[in-house]
Amino acid sequence: MGENMSKRLKLVSTTEAEMEERSFPNQYPDWDQGFAVSNAGAEMDSDEPLDSEGKVNEAFLRKVQSKIKDLLQQMEEGLKTADPHDFSTYTGWTGIALMYLQLHRVSGEASHLQRALDYVKRAMRILNGRKVTFLCGDAGPLAVGAVVHHKLNNNTESKDCVSRLFQLQRSVVSPDNEMPDELLFGRTGYLFALLYVNKEIGADAVDEATITKVVTAIVESGKNMSAEEKKTDRCPLLYEWHKKQYVGAAHGLTGIFYILMQPGAGLHPTMLAELVRPSIDYVRHKRFRSGNFPSSLSNESDRLVHWCHGAPGVIHMLIMAYKMFKEEKYLKEAIDCAEVIWQRGLLRKGYGICHGTAGNGYAFLTLYKLTQEKKYLYRACKFAEWCLDYGTHGCRIPDRPYSLFEGTSISLCLPHKLLWCYSSRARIRFAPVYYQSDGPPGFTCLPTKPSVVCLFYIGFL
Repeated sequence: MGENMSKRLKLVSTTEAEMEERSFPNQYPDWDQGFAVSNAGAEMDSDEPLDSEGKVNEAFLRKVQSKIKDLLQQMEEGLKTADPHDFSTYTGWTGIALMYLQLHRVSGEASHLQRALDYVKRAMRILNGRKVTFLCGDAGPLAVGAVVHHKLNNNTESKDCVSRLFQLQRSVVSPDNEMPDELLFGRTGYLFALLYVNKEIGADAVDEATITKVVTAIVESGKNMSAEEKKTDRCPLLYEWHKKQYVGAAHGLTGIFYILMQPGAGLHPTMLAELVRPSIDYVRHKRFRSGNFPSSLSNESDRLVHWCHGAPGVIHMLIMAYKMFKEEKYLKEAIDCAEVIWQRGLLRKGYGICHGTAGNGYAFLTLYKLTQEKKYLYRACKFAEWCLDYGTHGCRIPDRPYSLFEGTSISLCLPHKLLWCYSSRARIRFAPVYYQSDGPPGFTCLPTKPSVVCLFYIGFL
């Protein structure tokens, strides 16, 4: 493991006091395969999420369904005081629409799809053209609107949304635009919107040429930054946000590389091998002895275990790299990330996707989907169980307590994903909201108010 870490970071460790300052000690017993095998056929404790065969048990499913119903009611009441001008996916109306769209995907209830339409219409009435990304800009409402209308067979409205989405491209690919490249506010965030539309509507909804222009702009920007920093040989693609070279999923290299590896992005295999893979390896060499990752390339503090900064975001890039390049080192380090998340992922900061427990829980679902190891399904259930017990842990209350990335919505979506991902009756196709090649980007708080953030696994936006 030592050779895979920079010597500078290898010496940095996190004390127990520092860890407890940011996370709660994980008191849950871990999954014991031997115990499950020895008790096969026996009646299991109804509080345990998995039965003796490693399937989600009926009692746990009923508990999840009941909690989801209660949280929806509380969320709808709380939204009456939400910011009427916030249309974003991250903290605004589009995030609520996306949550209902996900609930419809799982439940098949027409009322959920209608609620998604109501909220996305509200969002599209107040677009301002200032930002162009899926999470924080106009691209989010337009992409989600296109999908919702498509599912309702409103083809004219769906095509209009896609057309308006295309109109944002000019500013994204302009060489004179100083737009960043990261996921939340940059070119990658716009690219994700295009890939999301193609995934949900059909591969011909967004033409290949449009996607190629955006991908090319992202790649060229990364090459230019690498050349400026004289790192072309070590890290052919390098990016910064606010003058800092971030690592994490939200603002950093991890999020950009993850999206560039999506088959829908169409990056040529040679470019993947010569540009993306060595850049991923450069990031890998920055990891801490604990298995966690720094928030930026220059940061030496092993503190953050969030989707936005740390192992919970990096794990999705590593899993995608393993699937793309078939090298065991990526899977091994993804498993190391999962251990960090299990030990340090019950966050005091809250229950959200971006920097909360729900966003961390999605990492286990992604790893379970890849490995089919029951341990990761069990861990995902335990993190979902934690999120459903909102208000009992003493977490910080988020600024937008009913939003997707900071609030109640995500607390609904991680448990609902479990219902969809795996049940005692049948295994069901897994498709995280955080975009994946076969499936977003995924991925704040809730002590007295349910938060909305639990939906985005955006396995990464």
